[in-house]
Amino acid sequence: MGLKDVNVIIDVERPTPILGFGKPLILGSSASGKPYKTYNLSSMEGVAADYPITSEEYKAAAALYAQGDYAPEYIAIMQRKTGTEPQTIMEALEQVWGEDWYFLISTSTDPIDRDEIATYFDLRDYRMFFTRSNDVDEIKEFKRSGYKRSVMFELPDVSKYPDAAWIGRAGSAPVGSLTWKGKTLAGINPIDINGTELYEIHERGANTYVTKAGDNVTSEGKTVSGEYIDEIHSDDYIKYNIEFAVQKLFNRSEKVPFTDQGISQIEAVVRTVLQRATNQGMINIENGIPQYGTSFKRRSEIDPSEIASRTYNGGEFWYVRSGAIHESTIRGHVRISV
Repeated sequence: MGLKDVNVIIDVERPTPILGFGKPLILGSSASGKPYKTYNLSSMEGVAADYPITSEEYKAAAALYAQGDYAPEYIAIMQRKTGTEPQTIMEALEQVWGEDWYFLISTSTDPIDRDEIATYFDLRDYRMFFTRSNDVDEIKEFKRSGYKRSVMFELPDVSKYPDAAWIGRAGSAPVGSLTWKGKTLAGINPIDINGTELYEIHERGANTYVTKAGDNVTSEGKTVSGEYIDEIHSDDYIKYNIEFAVQKLFNRSEKVPFTDQGISQIEAVVRTVLQRATNQGMINIENGIPQYGTSFKRRSEIDPSEIASRTYNGGEFWYVRSGAIHESTIRGHVRISV
């Protein structure tokens, strides 16, 4: 073409990466401990190289792997040290909190360990902890603390890690695209119970695995406190991606000026994330209009001290969750004639 003054570049736009929002971490323990390590779950060979097939870490990973096409591409495993100079659970979690994962599976079902993990997650107000038990008294006690970010799976046999299987089935789907109720788990056997017994399990703050209309499915999709798993997952995704996207704006810009134009740049980034969340099914659409909004103060409305310190705190956003239908009552009428 020779000399030119105009260049046209076509770029394929890609969404902000999920960055671990479907990646589970298996937390085990041993005398010497083992550091955090990521494994490709296309096969179990990598896990088997570090953890024997009889180990609890391997069993948890196998439950994830068994979910086939639904299973996560990557998982992480670590062991906290319990021998000389042992690590507390809090120290182990602090050590890996900055790593790239979202769901936690613990090989320990000790009630004290379980409570320490659940308390830590609620204090940090981020990520989710899945656990399991067949002890009704333990489950009732766990509910009394009302943990928002912990999920209990109740089954008579928990040796096959139903909590890990559940994450393997639902955790890697695009955030907002599914509810955790009604999912079939490979390798897990359902229990045969009646409606009253199922109600009692749910009242204990637990989820279980049952047969409905001939299909084996998870009975609910809630945390111990009664929050829906998919809604917490979606809220975390939106919060993280707004933080990530605004940080990227700062990183890539020569300068985001403290002007109405600069403030508009930040607001536009926030709205882009909210629209992406709408497209993924997290935010409700009413009469064709996404139910989210932003409100960003203009420079003239900002305290001069904030302008002087180059800190903008005048942005707000809101959205309406899309939710999901878990139950339905449909009324029918028999007519003698039409």
